[in-house]
Amino acid sequence: MKKHLNTLFVTTQGAYLAKDGETVAVRIEGATVLRVPVHTLDSIVCFGNVGCSPFLMGFCGERQVGLSFLSENGRFLARVQGPTSGNVLLRREQYRRADDPGFSAAVAGACVLGKIANCRTVLLRSLRDHGDKLDQQAMQEAIDRLGAAIRRLQGGLDLDAARGVEGDAARVYFGVFDHLIVRDKEHFFMRQRSRRPPLDRINCLLSFLYTLVLNDIRSALELVGLDPAVGYLHRDRPGRAGLALDMMEEFRPLADRLAVSLVNLGQVQRNDFVVSDGGAVRMSDEARKTLLVAYQKRKQEEMVHPFVEEKMTLGLFFHIQALLFARYLRGELDGYPPVIWK
Repeated sequence: MKKHLNTLFVTTQGAYLAKDGETVAVRIEGATVLRVPVHTLDSIVCFGNVGCSPFLMGFCGERQVGLSFLSENGRFLARVQGPTSGNVLLRREQYRRADDPGFSAAVAGACVLGKIANCRTVLLRSLRDHGDKLDQQAMQEAIDRLGAAIRRLQGGLDLDAARGVEGDAARVYFGVFDHLIVRDKEHFFMRQRSRRPPLDRINCLLSFLYTLVLNDIRSALELVGLDPAVGYLHRDRPGRAGLALDMMEEFRPLADRLAVSLVNLGQVQRNDFVVSDGGAVRMSDEARKTLLVAYQKRKQEEMVHPFVEEKMTLGLFFHIQALLFARYLRGELDGYPPVIWK
């Protein structure tokens, strides 16, 4: 089993990464400001104008250290990858099953069920922790509707029906998401989900965190030997990591809870964001660093995995889910078991 290690996030504009023996050296204006032994790293994520030597790229590929490049605002750009690991027979089975409507529907149903169940848990926890500050009737109605959606999925649906349930559940969930924010409501609110670009501070937080989660899941799939591009709920589209997006669904509420906590605890402030004349919202460098630190700390928290029943860091859950999906493809499991948070 892969040991869960750390991610090196590089956000300083103009930084340059190079190989220095068995370490990754981070240089700014020619001076080395940080050295990190490569064996302690699981991945490196570079934001914006960050350069990297070809020797380091090759070194990371040899050592199976993921090296990803994102825009300054967190949009995925590219990824450097070494030789593909895993059995070619596994990937061939993945491709064959993607053309099977029944199998695709089963995977999609499991991913959507995990997402909705975990979204419902987010609402239940908020109602428990801040019930006196929330619209309890609206929250309870949303919780009940998500419960009904879960029951529909448990009955087995075709692919289009599963997508329809997911879309309806998302509208219900984000319809009450604004109630979860109990601090500085004047500046932190959600009227509706907006992505490119995000049009409020909460959407800006969510989009950035979703990118981090997606990058981790993509790395986990590649490590197991699966193709992140070939999905079941999310069908093939050039440039889209369909399977990574499929598996991300059950982890989206993890990012949601982190975003809400950062706001409600005052760890991010309204001045940490810049609103353009056109309404687009982006984070400051300091806010981005705050999120990266908080996300990394969250990944280091330990929980019992509900399926394998072992205590592990939360960040390792991504790799466990990739392994479980590979076992499902091989016929060793009757179904894909999504992570459902308690």
